[in-house]
Amino acid sequence: MNAGLKSDSDKLESRRLNWGLPLGFLVVTSWATVHIYSVFFHALSAPLWQTLGLIALQCWLYTGMFIIAHDTMHGSFAPNRPKVNAVLGTGIMFIYAGFSWKSMRAAHHAHHDNSGRDGDPDFNLDNPHQFWPWYVKFFTHYFGWKQLAVLLGFTLAYIFIFGANYLNTIVMWAVPAILSSIQLFYFGTYLTHRHAGEFADHHNARTNSYPRWLSLLTCFHFGYHHEHHLFPHEPWWRLPCRKFEKNAS
Repeated sequence: MNAGLKSDSDKLESRRLNWGLPLGFLVVTSWATVHIYSVFFHALSAPLWQTLGLIALQCWLYTGMFIIAHDTMHGSFAPNRPKVNAVLGTGIMFIYAGFSWKSMRAAHHAHHDNSGRDGDPDFNLDNPHQFWPWYVKFFTHYFGWKQLAVLLGFTLAYIFIFGANYLNTIVMWAVPAILSSIQLFYFGTYLTHRHAGEFADHHNARTNSYPRWLSLLTCFHFGYHHEHHLFPHEPWWRLPCRKFEKNAS
C-alpha cells in the first residue's frame, strides 16, 4: 500500500515537472519575443489596434512571468530542484522590475503566514476595502529606489546601446509593465483578500468565480487563490484541478 502511494506521488511530481518546465519556457520565450519586437521593431504609426494588442499581450505575458517566478518561491515550478527554482526566479524577478528574488520570497511567505492581517506585507490593514489606496501601499512597499535605478539602467541601455526609440521604450515597455502590476494586484491580491464578506477559513482568501479560460486570461489561475493558500506547493496550472476537487468534495 505504501509503495503504491509512493509510486502515485512520484508520478505526480514527474507530471508537474514535465508540464512546468515547457509551460514556463513557452511563457518566458513568448514574452521575450513580443517584448523585443514591440520595443525595437514595432512602429507606433501602425494601426492603433496593433499597438494596443501588443501592449495587452505583453501585459498578460508579464503577468505569466511573475506567476512563474512566484511558483519558484514555493518550489513548485521545478519540484525537488531548488537551484533551478532559484536561478529562474532570480532572473525573472530582476527582469520584471529589478526585484530581489530572495526578498520577494521572504515577503511572500510572510503573506502566507499572516494572510489578511497584521504582518501581511500584501495587505492594507488601514484600508482593506478600497482598491487605489491599497495598490499604492502595495506598489510603494515593493518598488523603491533600487528598482527605479535598475529600470533606468535598462532604459538607457535600450536607447543608447541597442538603439531603441525613446517613445517605443515608454509605450511598449513601461506601459505594459505597469499595467501588469495592476492586473496582478487586482485579480491576485485585491479581489481575493479584500474585506467583502466572510472568508472560508483562517487563510482569509477567496477564489474568483471565473470560468477556467477567463481565469487564465486574468491572472494565470492565481485567482483560484483559496486553493493556492490551501495547496501552496501546487503550480499555477494545477490550481483549477484543485478547485474542481474542492467543489467535488
